[in-house]
Amino acid sequence: NGSTEFATQVSAIVYKTELRMVKDLDDAGLNEYSTISVSAGNAGTVSLSDRARIVRNVNYKVSTGTTVTSLLQRTVEYVNDYWPVSASTGTPRYYTRRNNSSIKIVPTPVSALTVEIQTQSLPLPLASATGTSVTISNYFSEYCYTALFAGCMMEATMYMKDWNTLPVWQGEYQSSILALRNQARRTRQDDMAVAASPAGGPDPVVKG
Repeated sequence: NGSTEFATQVSAIVYKTELRMVKDLDDAGLNEYSTISVSAGNAGTVSLSDRARIVRNVNYKVSTGTTVTSLLQRTVEYVNDYWPVSASTGTPRYYTRRNNSSIKIVPTPVSALTVEIQTQSLPLPLASATGTSVTISNYFSEYCYTALFAGCMMEATMYMKDWNTLPVWQGEYQSSILALRNQARRTRQDDMAVAASPAGGPDPVVKG
């Protein structure tokens, strides 16, 4: 399709595919880490990147070189019941997702903290402006190219209402995504850890 109308939609097609892929994949390559300083007595609300989709871990250190403490995730109702007076201070133990752009930490810290947040995030979208530069590659284009290409072709085919060809690209996209999911699963397993009976009999643990 060489029409001007189609050409103007290419960037939107690519972006829609990236949004689809960040939902379909559970991949360590999508992990991002941000460090935020939380002052003493702060009410505990911490902002997230606008590209963050899933919060994987929240931890803090009181100062450089001290022990890392991971916070436990709880519901909004739980943290409000646990620490109803935000002006009171204590040692942070929990966090909750307030909305798509922030989390809440309780208790309100008694001293300044350096909080590290691990999120699964949308990579900086292709062709997005970052100051004076333009993004010409990201995790999807470098490590998930086949899925990205098939997804873009799927979106383009839907845009052109080519319903006969659409199932072909849907199949290509799904097979590529399944392969990436399998790769992600393999990165999370420990090949050296095999469940076995201490008595020397058959493995009593059912994997799954």
